[in-house]
Amino acid sequence: MVRQLVLYISLLVSFSLQAQSEKAGITVNDSIQEDSVTTPKPGAFKRAIKKFMNFSDFDTLYISPNRYNYALMATHFSNFEYYSVTSEFPQPQKLSFSPNPHNKIGLYFGWRWIFLGWSVDIDDIYRKTNRKNKGTEFDLSLYSSKLGVDIFYRRTGNNYKIHKIRGFYDEIPSDYSEDFSGLKVDIKGLNLYYIFNNRKFSYPAAFSQSTNQRRNAGTFIAGFSISKHNLDFDYQQLPAYIQERMNPGMKVNKIKYTNANISFGYAYNWVFARNCLACLSLTPAIAYKASDVDAETQEGKAWYSKFNLDFLLRAGVVYNNGKYFVGTSFVGKNYNYHRNNFSLDNGFGTLQVYAGFNFHLRKEYRKKKTKREY
Repeated sequence: MVRQLVLYISLLVSFSLQAQSEKAGITVNDSIQEDSVTTPKPGAFKRAIKKFMNFSDFDTLYISPNRYNYALMATHFSNFEYYSVTSEFPQPQKLSFSPNPHNKIGLYFGWRWIFLGWSVDIDDIYRKTNRKNKGTEFDLSLYSSKLGVDIFYRRTGNNYKIHKIRGFYDEIPSDYSEDFSGLKVDIKGLNLYYIFNNRKFSYPAAFSQSTNQRRNAGTFIAGFSISKHNLDFDYQQLPAYIQERMNPGMKVNKIKYTNANISFGYAYNWVFARNCLACLSLTPAIAYKASDVDAETQEGKAWYSKFNLDFLLRAGVVYNNGKYFVGTSFVGKNYNYHRNNFSLDNGFGTLQVYAGFNFHLRKEYRKKKTKREY
């Protein structure tokens, strides 16, 4: 009787263990199948896109993020530009034109890395200006950890001055300056670029105050740009003694050209003191220019295509302790156009001086209130 009871108990235990093992096996298999169905491993292309679009992936030993959501900034802008017309035959000649610097002051509100605001021309405040002589300027630069975008549009007025002339009269003084209203320029373009060492180098730290650079770092930069240029040059409004000796190659009425370039350069952030940063970036570009030229020469109106070298310069110095910031920055662009016996060099830049502060801490940086224990 005892033996039968022990046999029955042993059989029941063995059946129970077998059932549990089968049930566990089914559960494990089901979970594996369920995981394989619900959470498939993303492909290499999707993983690459996800990593590329992650703009918060940086080394915190080199870059610290902005802890605030919003910013308020007061700023002063000074815009500069110049144009030089050159001809080499029958004798080297050069005419340089530039208007007086254009100054604006404004107040801007920022969210993360976007600043929107309003500015007013200082000339309109202190003295009456001739609205017919005023141009239109629009510059938008967006800086992120990996990608950058520049959008610009400039339509100049007719308030230029002749600042330098060469190859006409030896007795003309070096500080020669005379008004010239025969030059009108229209430029619009788009610039895109990629920052390679984006985990250690921060453009926003130098130009949009949305991060802080903690250690020195440099990076290579590659980009693409396209722009359209329209130039009206009424040389008949030049002084008579200049027109008399002008080379025929300089007598160009209109130039329209499209500029497409591929650029490759280098930028460096230097942390020279605590919370103090200096940045310098130079990006040369190999540019292809397709142009439509209307000249008063025997060749008349014709199309030209040629490669030239352009430049993009960025420089900035900023103090940013995370809460308050003050600094200055400069962004300059240079374009060169050459064909036969005529050359045009033009450049424009914006110098900015600013001061502001950040406010409204992000959730992840707010101190959590702990409940008192009794």
